[in-house]
Amino acid sequence: MSKISAAITAVGGYVPDYVLTNQILETMVDTNDEWITSRTGIKERRILKDKDKGTSYLAIQAAKDLLKKSNTNPEEIDMVIMATATPDMLVAATGVYVATEIGAINAFSYDLVAACSSFLFGMSTAAKYIESGRYKKVLLVAADKMSSIIDYEDRATCIIFGDGAGAVLFEPNTEGYGVQDELLRSDGIGRQSLKIDAGGSLLPPTAETVANKQHYVYQDGKTVFKFAVSNMADISEKIMARNGLSEDTINWLVPHQANMRIIDATAKRMNLPPEKVMKNIHKYGNTTSATLPLCLVDYEKQLKKGDNLIFASFGGGFTWGAVYVTWAYDPI
Repeated sequence: MSKISAAITAVGGYVPDYVLTNQILETMVDTNDEWITSRTGIKERRILKDKDKGTSYLAIQAAKDLLKKSNTNPEEIDMVIMATATPDMLVAATGVYVATEIGAINAFSYDLVAACSSFLFGMSTAAKYIESGRYKKVLLVAADKMSSIIDYEDRATCIIFGDGAGAVLFEPNTEGYGVQDELLRSDGIGRQSLKIDAGGSLLPPTAETVANKQHYVYQDGKTVFKFAVSNMADISEKIMARNGLSEDTINWLVPHQANMRIIDATAKRMNLPPEKVMKNIHKYGNTTSATLPLCLVDYEKQLKKGDNLIFASFGGGFTWGAVYVTWAYDPI
């Protein structure tokens, strides 16, 4: 029996219509376009303005886009993994609702939370279910409504994040395409550097926590940047070495879109030229869990069957890693 690998067979995405530009942010906080662009590479980000819609709305739209493009029957999906840092609510898993709303009535679902590395860790999880031989179609959806947890009076964070969603379908492959290898890491040293103080079991919500703005993202920018540059570049270099890959045999780096300087540092360590690096941070900012699949959506028409891709991410906690994938289909 041929070895089963987990291949990506379809992608889909969604970003809200409203565009929050650097020029608009200039009217909200003490910042300017040149400062934001030079330090992050971000020009604009998309925001879900409807207060009655949460992360699930973004996820559902991305999943529906995938289903339509690939002509996939949702009833054939075995499971739905929801990668997110901003679930609709606690206890009731967002992924369960998403699966029901897209018609995946035969799937089981759950949420996977690993900050900006959620999609990357979800790739590993989805691959294992496929490789077991028990599941044939695993839908990994990554979505975040970051605007719901951002203080738009805090210029350290409000310039970075945007809302968006991406979806990827994994199916069995016996031709050698799909997920080849992974290196995933985490370190609790980052617990205090990128977090939301209140709202969890450690500090439940009170009038005081709301008044103190403890339900918004806090980021120690310098510490996070230092760890991200070092670890994302290191892990990408290690997975290359472990699989005998070089700048000539890697077709694409798919990096987390957190900061252009982090992306460039990772590519430099891998000796990859700019044309082999997926970038859309200028359009969407950091959509957290959704950055990697949104890259696939934007670059799908340039991907060719047999292309070697290195996915790399870094997130709060800290969490980070790299996944090596061989692309399974030609441009549609």
